[in-house]
Amino acid sequence: MTGGRIEDRLSQEEEKSLSRMPLVGIILGSDSDLEVMAETARTLASLGVEYEVTIASAHRHPETVTAYARGAEERGLQVIIAGAGMAAHLPGVVAAQTNLPVIGVPLLGKTLSGQDALYSIVQMPPGVPVATVAINGARNAALLAAQILARSDGLVREKLVQYRRRLSEETRKKNERLQELGIEGYLREGDHDR
Repeated sequence: MTGGRIEDRLSQEEEKSLSRMPLVGIILGSDSDLEVMAETARTLASLGVEYEVTIASAHRHPETVTAYARGAEERGLQVIIAGAGMAAHLPGVVAAQTNLPVIGVPLLGKTLSGQDALYSIVQMPPGVPVATVAINGARNAALLAAQILARSDGLVREKLVQYRRRLSEETRKKNERLQELGIEGYLREGDHDR
């Protein structure tokens, strides 16, 4: 069969395979970053967004980072999330080698409390932008990537709408509980988010 939309020419098996292709790449400078960056993967999964995870250091494996960034678009990725601590060159090195949007996650360090990573990522030179989230802001990086994807993916958009509704409902319930218990009673209950 020739002509027509590509979707019409794919077998069901091929469609399933395409639908499972990663859209977001998560790249870490070290396996020590995995604990924080796992939140990115969990959040993407909760939104139904396929992802891949790679460990590649801009300093210890620059060739791997270059190959990863340059091949990302060809592999079908649409957004890259790069998490790094300390000097945090990884997001910038990736951004310099791809036209895909890159989101940098500065990771908390022992020496400067993640500020070194934050400044390294947020202060990119003109022409090589990296969107930057908060220190250890892995969840927000995933949400930002999903928002980028949602511009052309109705399913992701709907999952984001549902996510925001859940957040709103949780906040409403917390306020009701606060009004019922007062400040001290609420704080004694524990298990509060920031």
